Amino acid sequence: MKSIKLLFILFILSFVTIGCFEDLDDNPVSTRDLNDFVWKGLNTYYLYKDNVPDLANDRFNDSEYESFLNSFSSPEDLFESLIYQRPTIDRFSWITDNYIELQQQLNGTTYNNGMEFGLVRFSSTSSEVFGYVRYVLPNTDAENKGLQRGLIFHAVNGTSLNLDNYRTLLSPNNYTINLATYNDNGTPETDDDSIEPTNQSINLTKTPYTENPIFIKQILEVDNQNVGYLMYNGFTRDFDSQLNETFNYFQSQNIQNLVLDLRYNSGGSVNTAILLSSMITGQFTGQTFATQQWNSEIQSQIDPNDLIYNFTDNDDGISLNSLQLAKVYVLTTKSTASASELVINCLNPYIDVVQIGGTTTGKYQASITLYDSPDFSNSDINPIHTYAMQPLVLKTLNTVGYTDYNNGLDPDIIASENYGNLGVLGNPDETLLAIALQHIIDTGRISLQPYSNMEVVGDSKDFTLTKNQMYVD
Repeated sequence: MKSIKLLFILFILSFVTIGCFEDLDDNPVSTRDLNDFVWKGLNTYYLYKDNVPDLANDRFNDSEYESFLNSFSSPEDLFESLIYQRPTIDRFSWITDNYIELQQQLNGTTYNNGMEFGLVRFSSTSSEVFGYVRYVLPNTDAENKGLQRGLIFHAVNGTSLNLDNYRTLLSPNNYTINLATYNDNGTPETDDDSIEPTNQSINLTKTPYTENPIFIKQILEVDNQNVGYLMYNGFTRDFDSQLNETFNYFQSQNIQNLVLDLRYNSGGSVNTAILLSSMITGQFTGQTFATQQWNSEIQSQIDPNDLIYNFTDNDDGISLNSLQLAKVYVLTTKSTASASELVINCLNPYIDVVQIGGTTTGKYQASITLYDSPDFSNSDINPIHTYAMQPLVLKTLNTVGYTDYNNGLDPDIIASENYGNLGVLGNPDETLLAIALQHIIDTGRISLQPYSNMEVVGDSKDFTLTKNQMYVD
């Protein structure tokens, strides 16, 4: 087995020229061959291979293997049959028939109208859903149409949203949202709240868009202290240099505290998570950030030293701007996932991480992209189809061995956004940020905060291939 470092290099994503696919129609790939790719890829790399009998090396003889492959009518069906405990343990492995789109999204480019939204239902027994605008991306159709954070919509193209239809209604590149107002009936409780439709609507169109994950960076003066505030919405490698520049700005302003807003950050690159954590600290260079655990076959063939992610002081030779902080405030919601959780979990043994908001998603596993090629890398890819897989291949443990947080990471201070009055992101009066600032002023005093029992059932990142990803690059 090659070293893990070389393995990672094999999976660095690159765009593939269109010329590779000129024979797709003339030479269609057989379902049997696609199924063969799926089984062999999962047999080699899947994190939970040891728990899936049909992935055992000695499971089939040659004729049994052929019969097994031919018993599935699509690679998707075979893939799902090999996933370990889909509802609880492996919620995140997936397969795509378009890896070009996958590559674009891993580099931060999606079809996007600029409306980043959440979807909420009032109770666990309700199927009705309403949407709320979380933030609006610059230079997009949503910005041009005047959308703002806090806008409520109850229907799309005139059809009321519910659990069964919201994915279909919000997937097209063009749709019309039907607006509503939020009525809290003048009480702090949410059990008497309601959504009241209006006669207003807005048409939105998606276009290719590359999102800068550094959405807000600013300095707030609080109780004669400089507090840095960073709203960071995705661990995207292409913006690591800008992230480093942001921390240079924080250094120049001599901040004493940092509020890291990850409430809508569903994850991304493991390497970027290490860099961000090293920028927040800086005093732990060379010490263990996290440890990887693969399936037993791969684990036994890797040098133990190559299983360790360390804090670092540079990114490919470029020095990091580090704050040397002993405490960080992190804002979270159910949409906080993957690489965001990695930062929280792996900083916890080293510094005081004050988590404010809601319980996170619960994803401690990382994936890699497997292509149909001799070594599953993006070299010599089979030119007659564009299938690829993104299976979980490793899980992460912090330096004291904590992992398997399937139910998410619980906050130190429980609080939720007020859908009837979301406030302005970055404003000291915005609910979650205000709690962090009050905690700083009151030197750690924790008071009870308002909390909504309404359930967030989805968000705009559900419509991308890279939702809740922590990937090795």
